[in-house]
Amino acid sequence: MRALPGVQSALVALTAERKAGAPSARAPQRRGDRPVRVPLPRGDAVQGVPGVEAIIAVASGKGGVGKSTTAVNLALGLAALGLKVGIFDADIYGPSLPKLLAIKERPQTLGGTRLKPITRYGLTVMSIGFLIDEETPMIWRGPMVISALTQMLREVEWGTLDVMVVDMPPGTGDAQLTMAQQVPLKGAVIVSTPQDLALIDARRGIAMFKRVNVPVLGIVENMSYFLCPQCGTRSDIFSHGGARHEAERLGVPFLGEVPLHMTIREKSDAGLPVVATEPDGPHAKIYRDIAARVRDQLKGGAAAGRVAPKIVIEA
Repeated sequence: MRALPGVQSALVALTAERKAGAPSARAPQRRGDRPVRVPLPRGDAVQGVPGVEAIIAVASGKGGVGKSTTAVNLALGLAALGLKVGIFDADIYGPSLPKLLAIKERPQTLGGTRLKPITRYGLTVMSIGFLIDEETPMIWRGPMVISALTQMLREVEWGTLDVMVVDMPPGTGDAQLTMAQQVPLKGAVIVSTPQDLALIDARRGIAMFKRVNVPVLGIVENMSYFLCPQCGTRSDIFSHGGARHEAERLGVPFLGEVPLHMTIREKSDAGLPVVATEPDGPHAKIYRDIAARVRDQLKGGAAAGRVAPKIVIEA
């Protein structure tokens, strides 16, 4: 490709393919008022990523709740506990890790076929955002998204990791099903804000992971309350405690509360996550405490030997 005039680099994503005569996933159909169940093709067992001991997803039912900021600081919190950690940006349409970690360089290729991830703050990092310009829209259909996720998982030299944190896109679509079917997720962390609208979507996320046999490690309540940067006064401006009550109602662990504070926002926007750049501060301690609770659950091995689910779509 570089031999062509004006071409400096190329990004190739393979679309889905199937053998002749093999069943394909089709849109749900109806016969009268009766829904037709259409199973998606799958293998009998999920295949791990070589060298990676545990993979966890950080997800949310909706965007704008601070999921990516939580994922980055959770990964750094796990690393602060002595674990070797990587973070994978699975949000193809809106990758956040290049901004949150101030990464502008592009990954190197190894042997012309594999990518070497970028290291930042001791984390092994990979994102589609490293391969495209910041303002380039990813106008891709589902099969291309699935293929890109699979390539970045299987064709990246992740090395030896205790934990891989996956920053998922919001919602319950192709990326979530791909991760549930193709990698042995040890569990999912759900991020929500206290508002009822965010909690409704968080419920959907929890239900989705339960349906595909992925344990829910717990809920994090982000923007739980406001801390005044001048006087330190706490204000519960967002109906504080909604995620805790929801966790109790659904019978899943509550992992902790993260305040809305200018330090976290400003540090995140500058690519200087608080756990790495202010490790002795109160906000870093909050994330480390959440990371410790996640680590303790991973030690239980709740998802060991998990079998890929039979996903069924109902019209």
